[in-house]
Amino acid sequence: QVQLVESGGGLVSAGGSLRLSCAASGRSFANYAVGWFRQGPAKEREFVAVINWVGGSTNLADSVKGRFTISRDDAKNTVYLQMNNLKPEDTAVYYCAAARWGNIARTSAGDFGSWGQGTQVTVSS
Repeated sequence: QVQLVESGGGLVSAGGSLRLSCAASGRSFANYAVGWFRQGPAKEREFVAVINWVGGSTNLADSVKGRFTISRDDAKNTVYLQMNNLKPEDTAVYYCAAARWGNIARTSAGDFGSWGQGTQVTVSS
């Protein structure tokens, strides 16, 4: 399994931006789908975005389309989540996850076998 480390979370005002990073250690993301999920206090984990490492196809939740962008840097073996026009309802712990032989059509948390520890994103109104 690939090891994942998230970074880039923090506190921002509504309308602000953050960029989250998910770095892999131990192996390449090749043949993986890499996704972002989030979970607010006392809430269930929800899908945010996913990318196929090979080819770079993406899929985003309707709630973040037009505001968030998921991308990859193959040289750095890193996946990014650029979050613009943040809203208070975006407040959550954001988790990076990887699914070997996965694809962007599968957005259930159960499809992902490797998870990072999460990074907190807080958006104030």
